[in-house]
Amino acid sequence: MCYKLTIAYDGTSYSGWQVQPNGQAIQPLIQRALATVLRSSIDLTGSSRTDAGVHALGQTAHFDVQDRIDPSRLRVSLNALLPPDIRVLQIDLVDSDFHARYNSTSKIYHYHLHLHPVVDPFVRLYRHHVFGICDLILMEKAIPHLIGTRDFLSFANEPGRGSASRSSVRTLLRLDIIEQKGGVRFEFEGDGFLYKMVRNITGVLLDVGAGKLAPDDLPEIFAAKDRRSASAAAPPKGLFLMEVRYTAPS
Repeated sequence: MCYKLTIAYDGTSYSGWQVQPNGQAIQPLIQRALATVLRSSIDLTGSSRTDAGVHALGQTAHFDVQDRIDPSRLRVSLNALLPPDIRVLQIDLVDSDFHARYNSTSKIYHYHLHLHPVVDPFVRLYRHHVFGICDLILMEKAIPHLIGTRDFLSFANEPGRGSASRSSVRTLLRLDIIEQKGGVRFEFEGDGFLYKMVRNITGVLLDVGAGKLAPDDLPEIFAAKDRRSASAAAPPKGLFLMEVRYTAPS
C-alpha cells in the first residue's frame, strides 16, 4: 500500500526537509513519528528538498506499507507526536507506483517581499524586507526573459547536485507579481526547480528592481551558464512551497 502525505511546516528552526549531517531536518522527524505509530521502519520520500529556513504549505511525500491503514487516525497520531511547527494536513491512499517527486507535473512556490518601511512583526519571519528602490515595472519587464523552457544553470547552486547533474533545463510556466498587504509576492510555477533556483531568480529580480541590472541583461546571464554571473540569492525566509501538482487519476 502506498500513501501520500500533504504537509505544512514553518522552516524557521530547521535545516531543511532532507536528512542533514548537522542540524535538525523535517523528514526524519516525520519518519520517526511514522515508525512509532506503525511500529515499523518507514522510508519517506518527499517531492521537494526545501532548503534551510524555507517553509511549506503543500509539501508532499509518500511511503509504502504492507497493510492498509486508516488515514484519518494516522494523521491524528502523527500530529500528536510532531512539533507544533510541522503538521500533516492530509493522508491519501494512492496507486502503488506513485512517487511524490517523479510523478509531479508542476510545483508552485511563492516568494514574499515586504516593501513597507516598517516591518510588520507578525510577518517578519516570513517576508524578505526590501530596503531602497524596488521598481516593480522593471521587474515585470524582466519576467518574459525567464518564462519558458530554458537552461537555468546560471540560477542553480551546486549544479552537480541531484537532478541538476543530469540536466539544468527546466520549464518555468508562469511568474506573476501579486500585490498583497505590505508588499508583493512572486508566484512561480514550473515543471521542476534546481537547487536554490527560485531564490536566485528572486535575487536577480531584486537587482533589476533596484536598477543594478537591466531587464535585457537576463539573456546574457542565461548564456553565461555560470552561477557567478547572477545575483546573490534572496533569503530563505520569504519562500514557501505552496503546492505540488499531479495528474488526476483516470
